[in-house]
Amino acid sequence: MKKIILLAGLFPICLLAKAQDEEEEENKGFKKENLFTGGSIALAFYNNTFLIGGSPVFGYSITKWIDAGVVVNYNYTSYRDYNFVFNDKLRQTVYGGGAFLKIYPIRFLFAQGQVEHNWIRQKFIPSNGPTQTAEVDATSYLIGGGYTTGRQGPGGSPFFYLSVLFDLSKSINSPYTDAYGRTIPIIRGGIQVPLFQGGNSRR
Repeated sequence: MKKIILLAGLFPICLLAKAQDEEEEENKGFKKENLFTGGSIALAFYNNTFLIGGSPVFGYSITKWIDAGVVVNYNYTSYRDYNFVFNDKLRQTVYGGGAFLKIYPIRFLFAQGQVEHNWIRQKFIPSNGPTQTAEVDATSYLIGGGYTTGRQGPGGSPFFYLSVLFDLSKSINSPYTDAYGRTIPIIRGGIQVPLFQGGNSRR
């Protein structure tokens, strides 16, 4: 009886290993249809604040359920009446980049890990006093997940996504913290576009 139970347990494991070997053989080597691009843009007006930016990406679908790539960040933010002082202004520019990995357990959900290094430039223009400037940089370790309109795998159709990430670095210079150093959620929406659609139509 123990042998039968053992064989019954090993059977699906052997089938899974065989399927993985076949998939690895099928996906062996570079395939241009696995390349993708896309990213997100930001534009906002609120509470005497103006924000504009973008995060283009370039990546490769390693398997039907894993994407990896690089991202470039740029954001410009202008604050007026900064810290509730009339006509005080703050100008902030954030630029940098990094690498990411996305895992899709199912087509419309993903988990994401990302490493970024950003440079932050600030110019404070008080209504009464000299202009002050500052430059800092920070490495961020982002983790989170999101929702897609349906990723179909390498070479599939374009799809939209919405993600929520958190910076685990706890760096006081991180652009993803508030004035008190507390981590704030990073909400990003964008699009992912395969560069060579139709090159891999099997799902």
